Amino acid sequence: MAEAAAFKGCVSVIVPIYNEVGHLDELLQAIQASPAKKEMIIVDDGSTDGTREKLRALPHLDGLTIVFHERNCGKGAAIRTGLQYARGEYVLIQDSDLEYDPQDYPALLRPLEEGNANVVYGVRPDRPERGLRFFLGAKLLTHLTNVLYGTGIHDEATCYKVFRRSLLSSVSLECHRFEFCPEVTAKLCRLGERIQEVPVSYTPRSAGEGKKIRHSDGWLAIWTLVTLRFARKERFVQPQNSNEGTPFPVVFFRLPPR
Repeated sequence: MAEAAAFKGCVSVIVPIYNEVGHLDELLQAIQASPAKKEMIIVDDGSTDGTREKLRALPHLDGLTIVFHERNCGKGAAIRTGLQYARGEYVLIQDSDLEYDPQDYPALLRPLEEGNANVVYGVRPDRPERGLRFFLGAKLLTHLTNVLYGTGIHDEATCYKVFRRSLLSSVSLECHRFEFCPEVTAKLCRLGERIQEVPVSYTPRSAGEGKKIRHSDGWLAIWTLVTLRFARKERFVQPQNSNEGTPFPVVFFRLPPR
């Protein structure tokens, strides 16, 4: 009960990270500077560029959990692992590439705090710097989602997705890579959840700057949206009293000081 009270109104920021040693300090500073009650859960997904060494060297901080996957498993895998360590009332997904601004956390959380939504997506502005391929791909996925699921959302592929933790923990996730976004969108829509949207800022990063999504991820996203539209809803919900445990091999974790 004491822990539940301590984390009421808190958002668990899950940060999947892979080979971001050059941006790590700036990323952590940006999240810490966000005006929201939060804990940070960083899941290093098999980095080989010095990111792990830098994470190990961080001081033990309140609200900071660090987890290392044994090997690279993908963004979806890192989110699923991070969810096992989350204690906040809400869960927010934060990419590590600095395309999204943590100053937007309060706006994303407001519909949840006011009881108007269980799921909130941050809608990115149309920025030409995203590149035509990424721009059109995101538009296609959004349009396909709206056609298949009868929604009216504007940015299915946005990183900024925020959930009540109780809701997200009840969904049976199977994702490994970037198909987390279409999977969670499809399953929540099929389960009757309405997705609320708020505008967020966005500074695109190119493949040359380290953007990791690829053509194959786009095809997988389409396949995920189509197949889940016709799958049985019963498989979308975690069995009651189910404890998935850490779904992928973890070789190191460090919890906040007590």
